[in-house]
Amino acid sequence: MKLAAPDSLDVENLDVPYPGRMRDEVDELVEAWARERSDLDLGPVAVFSRISRLSRHLDLARRAAFTAQGIESWEFDVLAALRRAGTPYELSPGRLLRETLVTSGTMTNRVDRLVARGYVERNPDPADRRGVLVRLTPEGKAAVDSAFEALLEAEQAFLAGLPEGDRARLAELLRTLLAPFAD
Repeated sequence: MKLAAPDSLDVENLDVPYPGRMRDEVDELVEAWARERSDLDLGPVAVFSRISRLSRHLDLARRAAFTAQGIESWEFDVLAALRRAGTPYELSPGRLLRETLVTSGTMTNRVDRLVARGYVERNPDPADRRGVLVRLTPEGKAAVDSAFEALLEAEQAFLAGLPEGDRARLAELLRTLLAPFAD
């Protein structure tokens, strides 16, 4: 089979195991496509099918970690943005929008719900009499800290099979893939 690029996946040798390499369902998917479309470079399928599957598993683990702490993923996203802001753990609604990538209507609803739970409060912005700042309450700080610890535990379990050097290399490779999408 001719490969489309020198760095493309060698689908003819997928069944030749690398030392320590385990086969997975993506190998079968790529092999099936290789039989049907041997004219295509299937390297991206091997990479992005795995990323997609990992994303689904991570999302489930993330939700489970947050549910165990009594919060939802969206609550964590808002609370974490405030927590990362540092003392006094407050941001303008506009900054929260940029941090969480939601619409203003969605953010208003989310802040309202977090206020009702006692996790955040709205305060006048001393620099702008018309503006408000959303501030993390002590209860919100405790909730996000607990949820973040649970999330890290779940993420560490995901990475347990990778040596530290491989983790660093994976992080660097993913950074390279994400670079074109940076703001």
